[in-house]
Amino acid sequence: MEEKVRVRFAPSPTGSLHIGGARTALFNLLFARHNNGTFILRIEDTDTERSTEESVKQIIRSLKWLGLDWDEGPDKGGEYGPYFQSMRLELYSKEAQRLVEEGKAYYCYCTPEELQAKREEALKQGKAPRYDGCCRNLTQEQKEQFEREGRKPVIRLKINEEGQTVVEDIIRGTVIFENSVLDDFIIMKSNGIPTYNFACVVDDHAMKITHVIRAEEHLSNTPKQIKVYEALGYEMPRFAHVPMILAPDRSKLSKRHGATSVEEFRDQGYLPEAIVNYLTLLGWSPEGNEEIFGMDKAIKEFTLERVNKTAAIYDVKKLTWINGHYLRELDGGYITDQTIPFLIKKGIIEEKEVEKNYDYIKEAVMLSRDRARTLEELADMISFFIRDFDDYEEKGVKKHFEDIKTAELLERTAQKLEGIVEFSKENVELKIRELAEEMGIKAAEIIHPTRLAVTGRTVGPGLFEILALLGREKTVERLKKAALWIKNRI
Repeated sequence: MEEKVRVRFAPSPTGSLHIGGARTALFNLLFARHNNGTFILRIEDTDTERSTEESVKQIIRSLKWLGLDWDEGPDKGGEYGPYFQSMRLELYSKEAQRLVEEGKAYYCYCTPEELQAKREEALKQGKAPRYDGCCRNLTQEQKEQFEREGRKPVIRLKINEEGQTVVEDIIRGTVIFENSVLDDFIIMKSNGIPTYNFACVVDDHAMKITHVIRAEEHLSNTPKQIKVYEALGYEMPRFAHVPMILAPDRSKLSKRHGATSVEEFRDQGYLPEAIVNYLTLLGWSPEGNEEIFGMDKAIKEFTLERVNKTAAIYDVKKLTWINGHYLRELDGGYITDQTIPFLIKKGIIEEKEVEKNYDYIKEAVMLSRDRARTLEELADMISFFIRDFDDYEEKGVKKHFEDIKTAELLERTAQKLEGIVEFSKENVELKIRELAEEMGIKAAEIIHPTRLAVTGRTVGPGLFEILALLGREKTVERLKKAALWIKNRI
């Protein structure tokens, strides 16, 4: 019977969840779901100096917000826990000790100063700095002497410098590393904390991981990890290293290229559905040319064989375009719920006012969302429906509010609309076109200054729909206010 697929996402909690990490988590989840397997979240928090509880919370919060839910891990538990490396130290210590007893690893008492001196000497001689194995064959006497000096040993794995280590990578094919570039690397630090390359192997074996899907930057760690698998006598999982994500200028992605963490994108008004859709396409190609598809379709089509070998180029414009699509297409109530926090944050509405105005906000959202690309933009676009304003768009003022006759036009428009009993879109349009006919002008000559008067802007949804939603009282009030503004200005 074929082994059940088990994969893991194993972030270090030393910062926020970034786009690269989110994509790695997503690819693991898609692979697990496509193969009816298990997706595990493991927190690799053995970097005691840099790991923080806040970072753990942030990573979990971001994954949940994206909808990348795990089957085993923090908050869920599971048969192979605990899912924090800091709680598994006994297991690492036991396995490292076993390697020492089997003669596959040894205690090294070299001090940092001694190691630094050796590194400098090697560099002087034009050699690559490597550990020279001087503690490989210490006598019991030598060990006891070092212990008396108060030296705390690390544990190093014995490496055979001859030959090659071959990585059979699902995405990259066969990758060969010369063993001569490896040295007897540390597997346990002197403080009893395991190194990354040791701990993750012990955990992947203990958690029965079948496929290790991770970023390309980890490929250079893989030969070391293979040596650990071989020394421990563990069965090897299959490896798949996904391509790097580069900035548009093909440099390493960094803060200078804009938002890079999931929470930054959330705070800028991107929807989780759009980010997941975008990340799916970042380094993976579906069979057709479709660019918009949800999680169900991605799960159905996802295979590691279709992951690209070349670097993926990070393109915020593409993400923003996808986000605009989801703003238009997703359920109106959902988009309204996602927009409200932005309205509150911007001071457009108070939280206590939301409930009684919810239906009105939703109508404003439905009317305006086709033009928005982010929730933040959408909140700005509908602000005039909710909050009065004192400023008018500068280019609109130059075009429409520079003539005293416009004040009269707005007053006449207000008078005409004031008489409407049922203030519907159809009736508003009828009255404005009637007024244009009476004045012997085109309807557009009323529509443009009226839009500026009631919204403060020159563009937006259809004017008649705007006025119908604003209602008679607010529309008339803003028309009169704009007329007075023009008179006072001119």
